[in-house]
Amino acid sequence: MKKLLTILIYASLLGILLQGCSKSLDINNNPNQATVPPLNGLLVSATYHTATNVYRVSNITSYLVQYLASPNADGATDTYQSTDYSTTWKNLYDNMTDIHDMIDQASKQGAARHVGAGEVMMAINLEMLNDLWGSVPYSSAFNAHIIQPPYTGDDSVYIYCLSLLDDGILQLKKTDTKYELDASKDLLFGGNTSAWIKTAYAIKARILNHISKKGTYNAAGVLAALANAYTANADDAQMLQFQSLSLWNQAAVNNANNSLDGWLSAHFVDALNGKTYGVFDPRLPLITDTTRFGDYRGTINGAGRVGSGTNKEECYLSLKGFYSGPGAPLLVATYAECRFITAEAAFRSGDKKTAYDAYIQGITANMDKVGVDTAKRNAYLRNPAVGVGEGAITLDLILKEKYAAQFLHPDTWNDARRYDYKYKNFNLPENAQLTTFIRRLAYPDTEKSRNGANMPSVKLTDHIWWDQ
Repeated sequence: MKKLLTILIYASLLGILLQGCSKSLDINNNPNQATVPPLNGLLVSATYHTATNVYRVSNITSYLVQYLASPNADGATDTYQSTDYSTTWKNLYDNMTDIHDMIDQASKQGAARHVGAGEVMMAINLEMLNDLWGSVPYSSAFNAHIIQPPYTGDDSVYIYCLSLLDDGILQLKKTDTKYELDASKDLLFGGNTSAWIKTAYAIKARILNHISKKGTYNAAGVLAALANAYTANADDAQMLQFQSLSLWNQAAVNNANNSLDGWLSAHFVDALNGKTYGVFDPRLPLITDTTRFGDYRGTINGAGRVGSGTNKEECYLSLKGFYSGPGAPLLVATYAECRFITAEAAFRSGDKKTAYDAYIQGITANMDKVGVDTAKRNAYLRNPAVGVGEGAITLDLILKEKYAAQFLHPDTWNDARRYDYKYKNFNLPENAQLTTFIRRLAYPDTEKSRNGANMPSVKLTDHIWWDQ
């Protein structure tokens, strides 16, 4: 699984050549090129692909949580068909292999910062694998001598993620590192060690909160992690540098060019346009444009589009929207998410005051992030359907607002499953292939052919271990 160095060009963004990693053997090696990628070459590749993997996973899960809808009737992304996601699986493992190599080399060279950042990124990528498929190869996955690695139990993968984060924090706090993170090669934080530490705690809180259905759920542990995580939007883990277009901007551009992409689900649009909850959400105009009828209309999942194409009869990701405009950020973890996790953990522990305060802070942070006008933001917060007071705060309200704030983030599918898809008016897609909501993905075809003997037998309705 070792890889050779290739070149990623960010001429328009960085004005320099950034080195990444190739997944195939190049027999025409350049004798003047190092055969072992330097740490900062691995760093730029790992940070770039960690962010883009969040996008790739979200481009699956956003249809399952009905942020997006296929413009085609019976679309596989909408209707719970057993879809082959071999490319996403490969992208996650390719990046994890690079990260493994970075951690291994950094450990040998005494580069504690690189070890720590690598372990945080490994946890982020591994968590996404675990959330999509449950049990996956991990403990032996990077041993070049094992062609068919055994699967690590799904609950054990969870423990590995937490262990990676804990050790990553320790490594990042070390004062005797021989090398610092190169600011120009760290595409998430520009070499800021404290930002990596905060992110480790934010991801730890996210993962600890996943087990809300289990008897081992510990709200105090979630809140303890959050106490060391983000304190403002400025702390957010996000990427703003791309090889060409920002990836959700590319989706909007594709759609404008009639390669249909980025169509908004009727469920999501109705949750924000006032139809479902009786209050108009001022974030909606910063996500999409009005239809030709002057209103906001989504596409029903599984039913396909009403019009013939992009003639504005339904809503799509906007070419000038926060999430899909030119240079739009790819969000890995945010302060707003931390506030909503705080709200949920506090609510589950019986502290309604902290829960309500964090709920309001989460809405405020996300609205500020996407650029909502202050007056419109405050009017929304004062609406009786939103500003209910601490005595009336509920888990339904917390997760309803988190759903809006986490638009296009893959962790929403984890929330939806933990919540048993109880969002108001959240229905099975039309023409659904299952009689109940989907709970996991089918293992990729490439894995069936290469490692089928070790692959667990599962159905799309089988619950991931923390969803039981």
